Amino acid sequence: MSALKITDVPGRGIHARRVTVCSSRRGEVSETNGSPRFALPDGMRMAVLFNIAYEGWASGSFPGIGPMGNPLPAGAQDTQAESWAAYGHRRGIWRLIEMFRRCGVKATVFASACLAELAPETLAALNDEGHEIAAHGYSQNIIPALLSPQEEREDFKRCVSLLKAATGSAPLGWLSPRGTPSSHTAEIAVERGMLWFGDVFDDDNPYVMSTPAGRIVAIPLKMEVNDLPLYMRHGNPPRAFVDVFDDAFNAMYAGHGDGCFIDVTVHAHVFGRPHGAWTVEKIAERVSKFPDVWVPTRQELAYWALEVCNRAT
Repeated sequence: MSALKITDVPGRGIHARRVTVCSSRRGEVSETNGSPRFALPDGMRMAVLFNIAYEGWASGSFPGIGPMGNPLPAGAQDTQAESWAAYGHRRGIWRLIEMFRRCGVKATVFASACLAELAPETLAALNDEGHEIAAHGYSQNIIPALLSPQEEREDFKRCVSLLKAATGSAPLGWLSPRGTPSSHTAEIAVERGMLWFGDVFDDDNPYVMSTPAGRIVAIPLKMEVNDLPLYMRHGNPPRAFVDVFDDAFNAMYAGHGDGCFIDVTVHAHVFGRPHGAWTVEKIAERVSKFPDVWVPTRQELAYWALEVCNRAT
């Protein structure tokens, strides 16, 4: 049995219906610091979600951040950053595919759809391995918040079409480049038949969001265990990635707070390199020792959250 607390919260021009699911054992609702704990499938204490940010840039565009740190003058093409990013589809993604295969872990892949044009064989390989392929925009320089609603709908259409052609099925999840949506993004994701939407940072747990086009599961993106800020932006050594995970895992497993999951996110062009890929394998090895820790894809977590919501209505 599960106890549920349902509240209506407006936000970003979208009316969000939040469904908080409370774990219940022997009819008693478990609470931590006065807050209900999100109920995972029977016997699961918490969840760890592994994500690959598989990012690409359209021809003539390039990352806003690179190994040199200092940007070139405005308007100059940063060929160094462009080459650094290309490592993701040339080498990094293959290393991550092999590493996840060894660990027996299925990841959610945030895929830029331009990679279906640049390296379609990589997306086919990821799909064949059983990883979830989610849409991450066409190119990382196309930010939904800067588009008109019509431009954004065209970007969605192109993304879905390209990813479906490369993998054989349309993506069921969406994460905007930079995680920065417009006020229409969730609605457009519903229009495109998507199950979950990842551009939220306002909760510890998934919740169901209602839009003018229908409902969608909002799954917060957690940035604590993420190679881009930890390693690229703040200059921490790769082992800090493991240390931060350990701290977050230990706290959540001990029941400090009501969050139900931790994100572990690596970028194919950052920790797809030998010096960083080992950290994910180390984390996966640790997680495998806990039979009460669930390791779902985002799609699996979204289906669970939707199922629980449907039971409550």
